[in-house]
Amino acid sequence: MTGLTLDPGALIAVERRDRRKRVLLDEAERAGWEITVPVGPLAQVWRGGPRQAVLARFLASADAVRAVEWDVPSARAAGVLCGRTGTADVVDASVVLCARERGHRVVTSDPGDLSAVDPGLPLTVV
Repeated sequence: MTGLTLDPGALIAVERRDRRKRVLLDEAERAGWEITVPVGPLAQVWRGGPRQAVLARFLASADAVRAVEWDVPSARAAGVLCGRTGTADVVDASVVLCARERGHRVVTSDPGDLSAVDPGLPLTVV
């Protein structure tokens, strides 16, 4: 394992200052792991304003945290993955693809949805 990819539930845990998630992210940073945040999950949880100051600081603070943007090939790959797995959530598909490409474990609060897209994906539930 070389890093962590965060899904929308993990970003909400960051925002809520979840202690278990904080310990996990601190350990990952100490180990020098990359922490990725695909832009789809970020868009799903971002509402702006002062309520999200904790999440904004997290995204800007650590050198290890990297936003992963979508391009046309990535969007198409997510759509193809949804078609192959019979699912409809392109955000979940983008999380799976991001994690697969990097050899990451996914931090999630909803393992069922991600397992429907990739049953073998390594998950940590927060």
